[in-house]
Amino acid sequence: MDNINEKIALITDSSCDLPEEIIRKHSIFTLPLRVIYPDREYRDGIDITPQEIYDRMPDEIPKTSMASPLDCKNLLQSIRDQGIKNVLSINISSGLSGTFDMIKMMSKDFPDLNIIAIDSKSLSIGLGFMVYEAAKMISQGLKIDEVKEKIISLREKIKIFYCLPILEYLKKGGRINTVAATIGDIMDIKPIISINEEGKYYSHAKVRGRKKSLEKLVEIAKEISEGHIVNLAVMHGNAEKEAAKIKETLSNLPNVKDIMFGQIGPALGVHTGPGLVGVCVHVL
Repeated sequence: MDNINEKIALITDSSCDLPEEIIRKHSIFTLPLRVIYPDREYRDGIDITPQEIYDRMPDEIPKTSMASPLDCKNLLQSIRDQGIKNVLSINISSGLSGTFDMIKMMSKDFPDLNIIAIDSKSLSIGLGFMVYEAAKMISQGLKIDEVKEKIISLREKIKIFYCLPILEYLKKGGRINTVAATIGDIMDIKPIISINEEGKYYSHAKVRGRKKSLEKLVEIAKEISEGHIVNLAVMHGNAEKEAAKIKETLSNLPNVKDIMFGQIGPALGVHTGPGLVGVCVHVL
């Protein structure tokens, strides 16, 4: 990888929820999504923290936006100025954000760069697992086309599930049907939400009550993991204690190679509100 012509710049966006030490270790470029209040626009994870968003809820619910085209242009120019010709960008599902499509469009302005964009069809640490694996492949010296093929194959082996105490924030963000959200909250139905093959939200299972929804998350993770070696991640949105209990339970499974734990970023927290608990399974 000493040859500058073979060097690969790896780009993702702030929805990936990877720990900062991994981002730094592998020199991963991260485009920030945007969190927009009436009086100010914030760069996700740079100018605003998840807790600041939760503290302003429910009185203030901001909007979110894809990564800035200007940020993307400046980053690609910087990469080009460093003499790097190969760029691999893995981003939040195109079914949930315009970031992937924006990067594809922006790449046309840099014909001298070999820019490969991959739609993760996922988000949060589901995206993060793909980016992390790509970073490890790059450090091992794989060519960009090899990394692309392996990541696209890996995409089918990563499943993410989460539950919420209320559906109000998904409804306000236009991520769930208003009628379904209203009935769900009235009936205390807690759907386990996942991402389908198109990279869009769908209801994987429905249970009644918070306790049972958390138990169902564990059950789903166990079912998918059975008979495989897996990496797991447990994520939360201002629900650390509940998530920590799930992490403890899943850590005891005999087939778990590694497990991550962390909080989702600000932009994702806008659409879920406080109380999200999620599990991601990466079948090795």
